[in-house]
Amino acid sequence: HVQLVESGGDSVQAGGPLRLSCKYSGPSYSLRSMGWFRKAPLKVHDGIATITDDGTTNNADSVKGRFTISRDYARNTLYLQMNNLKPEDTAVYHCAAAGGSVSENPALYDHWGQGTQVTVSS
Repeated sequence: HVQLVESGGDSVQAGGPLRLSCKYSGPSYSLRSMGWFRKAPLKVHDGIATITDDGTTNNADSVKGRFTISRDYARNTLYLQMNNLKPEDTAVYHCAAAGGSVSENPALYDHWGQGTQVTVSS
């Protein structure tokens, strides 16, 4: 049984930082890969960043140099540090988990959190 709970979403001004958290629980074999995805109105889910249990990370081109994904195994928490936020980053952000090493394709993830809203104003 996997549980994912996001927090940290807020309304911020462009250029500012924000850190999202995803507290997770469940068997390790279901949590080998984790990622952050976002959904804007009238858009499909976009993969933002992923991390596998060997420490490999991947970031979408749109956020490279601005967002950093990390995972604290001791605290069972996935983080997304967002810097230099832009209005186009506005979306509902979800964390997700998969049992294997996967891409940023949201269809490959088995478990999803409820999402947290990030709104960036100019």
